[in-house]
Amino acid sequence: MNLLNILKPLNHLDNMKHLQIFENFSDIDVICKKHGIRIHGNYTINSDGTIDVDGDVILSNKGLGIALGYGDGGLTNKGLTNLPVKFGKTTGDFICSYNQLKTLEGSPKEVGGSFFCSYNQLTTLEGGPKKVGMKREESSFYCDNNQLSSLLGCPSYVGGDFNCDNNKLTTLEGGPNEIGYDFYCSGNPISNVYNIFNDYKEYQDSLDYNYLRGTDIVKSRFEEALQEIGKTAPKSIKGYNYI
Repeated sequence: MNLLNILKPLNHLDNMKHLQIFENFSDIDVICKKHGIRIHGNYTINSDGTIDVDGDVILSNKGLGIALGYGDGGLTNKGLTNLPVKFGKTTGDFICSYNQLKTLEGSPKEVGGSFFCSYNQLTTLEGGPKKVGMKREESSFYCDNNQLSSLLGCPSYVGGDFNCDNNKLTTLEGGPNEIGYDFYCSGNPISNVYNIFNDYKEYQDSLDYNYLRGTDIVKSRFEEALQEIGKTAPKSIKGYNYI
């Protein structure tokens, strides 16, 4: 782990919830070991207290790091409920899956590689990255197996796949504006609606008809949306009611 530059954060930042104040290299080592943080690459501490990483960041409590080729590294965290350090940007992957996270506050705003926050206790994606896959087009966003009821707060751009399988989504409102590859939402009530369409863009375009009302569907508007793509509405949709 190489430290390129350390700048003392300004005093007025002391009350930031996730911010750690570092003055020397050993302080950073202590925090990383305490919370099971592994940084593969170089990093800097910005004047606003955020950390930029030229490489990968791993805060996973299970074997995802091993599966991705990073090894176990002696990770010792017991399941983080929040991110202990506030990140700015990462050029590589950011992995915080298999914890007990209830918030993504402190996540980098831009991730060059993939972002993994699967298998946590997230009910919202607020505080997470705004762009994922800025350096590698195949880089993806994984928020599957959480407690999400909405995609509000998710990245506006994902260069690769977007996976929100196995949550509690009844709508895809707030979903990404642009996805490079595939969109996955199986294991959610909304998948019964989404799977009627051919792809994510087609589904997103259909929302202009404003047919969703929670778990109710305005049938006349839904039929108009489907007519645009040459399809007809099914007699019933599991988990939803026609009104």
